[in-house]
Amino acid sequence: MAVKKILIVDDEPNILRSLTYILEKEGYDCKTASNGEEALKQIKEDKPDLILLDIMIPKVDGMEVCRRVKSSPGLKDIYVIILSAKGQKADKEEGLSCGADEYITKPFSPAEMAGRINEICG
Repeated sequence: MAVKKILIVDDEPNILRSLTYILEKEGYDCKTASNGEEALKQIKEDKPDLILLDIMIPKVDGMEVCRRVKSSPGLKDIYVIILSAKGQKADKEEGLSCGADEYITKPFSPAEMAGRINEICG
């Protein structure tokens, strides 16, 4: 079975490092991006199986990245989990309405995140 590819998009270096470390230990091929433009470029080049996407990132925000992915015929099947510090009901609704498959609020447990990703990708 092919190794699942995950793109982690966040402008917080500690989140990128911790998620990459944990998910690579689980056997995933992880790439990272720290802004929306970089994320869109990597998505087109690598077509990951799953995207962990922060909303508040520079250049192109996470909601717009999600909209573009989900409206593109060749990319719309990519599973997108929004990770955000914005935890109000309206924020979650907006995240899901832009096409995200799940919305998880920060702070989160990296170990629980790895478990959830194993459920999705396993």
